[in-house]
Amino acid sequence: MYKPPEQLSHQKIAVPSIYGSVDFEVTPERYAGTTEDVSELDGFGAHVRADLLDNEPRMAKIRKYTMMGDIVADAYAALIPAYGFRKLVNMLETACDKGLAAVPDAPQELVDMIKSMEKTPDWLDMDLVERGARVERNEFANFVPYAIRGTFLATFMNAYAALPMAMTGTLSNSSSAGRVKETANFFTTTVMPGALQRFGAGFKAAAKVRLMHSMVRFNIMRTNKWDVGVYGTPIPQVDQMPAGMVGMFLVSTKLLKEGRTAFNADERAKVELARFRCFLLGLPLDLLADEPQEIVDLMLTRQATLRKAWDNETCGELVRSTVTADIANDHLLRGPLRKRMELSLSKLLLVKNHCAGDYSIAKDMGIDITASDRFIGSVTALLMFARLYAYRFAMRTPGLSQMADRHLIKKLNRLLTGYGQAKFESNSAEYRPASGAAA
Repeated sequence: MYKPPEQLSHQKIAVPSIYGSVDFEVTPERYAGTTEDVSELDGFGAHVRADLLDNEPRMAKIRKYTMMGDIVADAYAALIPAYGFRKLVNMLETACDKGLAAVPDAPQELVDMIKSMEKTPDWLDMDLVERGARVERNEFANFVPYAIRGTFLATFMNAYAALPMAMTGTLSNSSSAGRVKETANFFTTTVMPGALQRFGAGFKAAAKVRLMHSMVRFNIMRTNKWDVGVYGTPIPQVDQMPAGMVGMFLVSTKLLKEGRTAFNADERAKVELARFRCFLLGLPLDLLADEPQEIVDLMLTRQATLRKAWDNETCGELVRSTVTADIANDHLLRGPLRKRMELSLSKLLLVKNHCAGDYSIAKDMGIDITASDRFIGSVTALLMFARLYAYRFAMRTPGLSQMADRHLIKKLNRLLTGYGQAKFESNSAEYRPASGAAA
């Protein structure tokens, strides 16, 4: 029988209202730990997956974090019955804006959560973080507004991982649009100058995202409709890792394909930014790899141990509601042409990243991709990459660098206005039942 590590079992004691009834000795159905299991690791070959599964220390790590939540944020979210949903959010916002001393009679759980975020890791180099943010401003200004919807769809492609989103009432078009813009708002905020400093906007946003995830765990576990033996814990750390590490993974994959084994200066800065952002979001340090091969292996092992599953009432509805959601407004993707460019590119990203390039798979999901979508999406990608390279050249050219960065910051501020004020909240009154996974 599997003997869970002490840190995993400690959740029962630390937050009994969420984990008290969880049997951590059980291996959830979602965990595909043998070579016979069909996993989400596509396109790499059976030998690659076999090698990944053969690494016992890494497998133990992934299995552990398949059942691990966020103890300090979970403990704070578990105060909902005593303080109420709105009071917890307000106290957290005050603590982020003005410090813990500004919160009268701050509960110990809030103190623990804020102090855990203030206790920065020994490896942290804030100058490197700021450099990473400066490098990434180009992407978030010139590419992300057209690609965020297509990237966000990755969250919904597996029924085990997508179920919490379905249960929190994210199946409507308006809810989907809000989640896409909140995600874009968060990551864009974190690349602004000084955003991840203690009293920066990115620090506060990370704290609110953590609380939102913990409120989802707390409310879902109270519904008695969540089967831990099938799904593990709601929103485990291994499901938060891809969102935080995808940039690191792409950089590392590209580097290794080029035959390199170490990051250059700008790549190292982007990795430092991503690792610190993940730290503030509550990811454990041993999931925050800092070398290219280790980053790639961790991400691939997560995919190799996530059982492949698609459920049309969960995954399909989430994908369709996100693709059809209207995310444009007076400050974001103004005009019908920009809206069409963004939507067409998002559809192409869905096919490329999640349908193995097969348009018929997207059609089976209920997503119709026309010849016009293919043409407009391809042209949009070319235009976006041309703009990226132009700004990249300017950012590296003396005399142009500062001017280009100031222009990017202004553009990002306009985009943040278009994304709207992110609430990062989860209200249990909006929760709905959801169907299960179809492995």
